[in-house]
Amino acid sequence: MSKSGGNGGRASWIVGGVLALVVLPLGAMVAVSGGPPGGGDGKGAGGSLRNGAVDPAYVPWVLKAGALCEAVTPAVIAAQIEAESNWNPDAVSPAGARGLAQFMPGTWRTWGEDADGDGRSSPFDPPDAIMAQGAYDCALARQVERYKQRGRAKGDTLDLTLAAYNAGPGAVQRHGGVPPYMETRGYLARIRSLIPKYASVEEAAGELPPGRRMAMPLRGNFPVTSPYGMRMHPTLHVYKLHTGIDIGAPAGTPFLAALGGEVTFAGWTTGYGNRVVVAHGTVDGKRIETTYNHMSAVDVARGQRVGVGQRVGAVGSTGFSTGPHAHFEVRVDGTYVDPAPWLGMT
Repeated sequence: MSKSGGNGGRASWIVGGVLALVVLPLGAMVAVSGGPPGGGDGKGAGGSLRNGAVDPAYVPWVLKAGALCEAVTPAVIAAQIEAESNWNPDAVSPAGARGLAQFMPGTWRTWGEDADGDGRSSPFDPPDAIMAQGAYDCALARQVERYKQRGRAKGDTLDLTLAAYNAGPGAVQRHGGVPPYMETRGYLARIRSLIPKYASVEEAAGELPPGRRMAMPLRGNFPVTSPYGMRMHPTLHVYKLHTGIDIGAPAGTPFLAALGGEVTFAGWTTGYGNRVVVAHGTVDGKRIETTYNHMSAVDVARGQRVGVGQRVGAVGSTGFSTGPHAHFEVRVDGTYVDPAPWLGMT
């Protein structure tokens, strides 16, 4: 991050007690520039993450931060965090930059917020840091776009944004583009090279099986371990409605959209753990939704469109769960119904 002149300059950082300075040769940027999303081509509002690339505790925040603007995707947020702090929430640079996103105190006073509502705003609190990073990145993206429109800078919007984060927007304007600093050029090259590590490989949408209203949310022949209906809850130990079906599958198995639609929720809830809700519009005048629960990872963001068979996350055992499984639900006008007929299982 910017370490002098407001939020710009050159610095190394301390990761795990070891001083590390990443400086790549100027030519390194050429090999990776123009690759993954940048400029107006980014898909921050609908991007996703490669399964398992980010700690599950951070995934909802990285997705949320990467949905704040088009120029900065979740994969960019994650790559930038690795470049800044190597995912060390306690990292402190010799210049005084702090936390996952390496905010200087003055910049934190402007951009810091209590993102997770725990009553404090701290650069050492990962949710706070990640959301502040996303907000600051997007503000810089808008600023460098104005530079470009006024003829004060040239280049890819993402490259200029990252350069402004590292060296300060003033340096970008003074040099009419990415400053010729070795550290800044190396910083860009490193982040560009890391983006593919975090970017989800988009899968083409599939088709509904003939005669079915929804596709199975898992590929393969996995057993239903608990059907829809009344049962004794395995963790709450009360007799209550099981609002979906449980499909036994190993942790990490791709959890897939049963029907095309828009993601209306993607994040954490106490009972369901990592959860995704997809709205599918109306069928026979009734509003249809599906939910995907207890996942080890969430691979989509709120507002993203998904097609049938596209990955929304990975099977896990988060929330009130006794082991890895896919808990899948169907809601009709907000009421849970048996998913089996929708999946062609009855």
